[in-house]
Amino acid sequence: MKLSWRVVLLWALPILVIGFFLWQGAFSSPAADAGRNTASTRMTYGRFLDYLDAGRVMAVDLYDGGRTAIVEAVDPQIDNRVQRWRVDLPGNTPDLITRLKDSNVSLDSHPPRNDGALWGVLGNLLFPILLIGGLFFLFRRSSNVPGGPGQAMNFGKSKARFMMEAKTGVVFDDVAGIEEAKEELQEVVTFLKKPERFTAVGARIPKGVLLVGPPGTGKTLLAKAIAGEAGVPFFSISGSEFVEMFVGVGASRVRDLFKKAKENAPCIIFIDEIDAVGRQRGAGIGGGNDEREQTLNQLLTEMDGFEGNTGIIIIAATNRVDVLDSALLRPGRFDRQIMVDPPDVKGRLDILKVHARNKKLADEVSLEAIARRTPGFTGADLANLLNEAAILTARRRKDAITMGEIDAAVDRVIAGMEGTPLVDSKSKRLIAYHEVGHAIVGTLLKHHDPVQKVTLIPRGQAQGLTWFTPSEDQMLISRAQLMARISGALGGRAAEDVIFGDAEVTTGAGNDLQQVTSMARQMVTRFGMSDLGPLSLESSQGEVFLGRDWLNRSEYSEEIASRIDGQVRSIVDHCYNEAKRLVSENRDAVDRLVDLLIEKETIDGDEFRQIVSEYTSVPEKEQLVTQI
Repeated sequence: MKLSWRVVLLWALPILVIGFFLWQGAFSSPAADAGRNTASTRMTYGRFLDYLDAGRVMAVDLYDGGRTAIVEAVDPQIDNRVQRWRVDLPGNTPDLITRLKDSNVSLDSHPPRNDGALWGVLGNLLFPILLIGGLFFLFRRSSNVPGGPGQAMNFGKSKARFMMEAKTGVVFDDVAGIEEAKEELQEVVTFLKKPERFTAVGARIPKGVLLVGPPGTGKTLLAKAIAGEAGVPFFSISGSEFVEMFVGVGASRVRDLFKKAKENAPCIIFIDEIDAVGRQRGAGIGGGNDEREQTLNQLLTEMDGFEGNTGIIIIAATNRVDVLDSALLRPGRFDRQIMVDPPDVKGRLDILKVHARNKKLADEVSLEAIARRTPGFTGADLANLLNEAAILTARRRKDAITMGEIDAAVDRVIAGMEGTPLVDSKSKRLIAYHEVGHAIVGTLLKHHDPVQKVTLIPRGQAQGLTWFTPSEDQMLISRAQLMARISGALGGRAAEDVIFGDAEVTTGAGNDLQQVTSMARQMVTRFGMSDLGPLSLESSQGEVFLGRDWLNRSEYSEEIASRIDGQVRSIVDHCYNEAKRLVSENRDAVDRLVDLLIEKETIDGDEFRQIVSEYTSVPEKEQLVTQI
């Protein structure tokens, strides 16, 4: 691991300072002052006086205020050579100085040094100085990190990422399946590059573009393409980055963002997930969040207030346009609302072509077949699909992606990871009858989607699965289709009832019953497909600020509520009896299909319909209206 020189310095500096103080303490004591302050041996005060009386003392140096003396004297025990001794003197010896002078002894006095107090003060300040210095160093290092501790006083500054020439690596050629939205935004880019083409006829540049659509449809990808194509300064920020716990911070950040944008106009500001800051004001129990509302008010003023903005285009994205404040959606702020819907068959094919550029596909792989098999998939789903297929190909040590990996990837994306196959048992046979019940009812009903495959291989929470693939994208659904879907969903429960009896019915149809109840209730309360007539008795969604279902006020009387329950039960009972009839009348086909399914564990749709056609006629699925 490589260490930064700043980190090394941060740890080495205290060690050097402490070592310096220890060195100073070792070599600056008063008793060892100048190389002469030391003596190898000690002498008693009495012996010192005897030597003084005998005239053997030559010189005396006084230290420590007269408490210590270094004596040079002739030692008779070593051939009268001069020797140095250290002598501890009594506290008060005024007559000693007189005796030394009378004996003509060289006398020198060394006053005590005051360095001890200085070093004591510095030693006490050492730890606080090092602590403050380390904190200052850390704060300076973190000052360049967005949102770091070094920016504790910069709450009011905008956190938008600024790019003078955005290099996102995405252009409009990389965006497929949403041609209408792409065309609208290409026009905005053209306006920035060649404004004279529009101003010549009196057109003005749109102030704001709001991208609306479900998650994964490519809203942020479109913004990246705009940044890569426009060639003008680009600011990008998330709606959640405006709001903080301190009131007024969000509004300050909005002001700072637009100030920077005006300095770099013409430019583009992209606000992702704008619903985090643009929700309706004054909604919810006890009023709204003051900080969020102040931020929204400042955003409204900056977008189209008294001063106005020239040359600034605001692009925002959300999947919750229903919760945005009406003042934010009006022309002058967001002049255009562009719907980014899930792609149709052609759009899915174009998206697959884009994501297949860097994938090695086998010759047998048909992108058209994949596009037809994946209705409702968004661009993100399709990208994930091909990536899962590539991962599975590498796991199986193949050189190219085949349709086997594509099929397994579709199953994984929709239903989850493949589980351990079931062992032969009563439970496996019961699950087989359940799945064949779904499949045979769906096959024999004219208005039901065709069976794509039936499998006993567990995926996710399901022990077995029956896949139905619509013949084409369906924007409108008829009453006959809804009734057929309810009967198909009840086919598994009907097969358990017919084959094993009412006492052996299991909990395996729990999820099916939830879907059936929801579809039947919507037929009665939303779509007017019951004896109650063409009435819409419930809204499509509850109040988002009150938790949807909490405090949801009924818009009908208790008598109507009772009739709704009766109509729902009537629809479900009719479809359940129809499913039981189809299973009972085709018992031989059901038994054969179950034996085959237990043996093979998976039956594809063509083989399934071929076997059913040997016992009864299979209705031809009709093409449905898909456009208004």
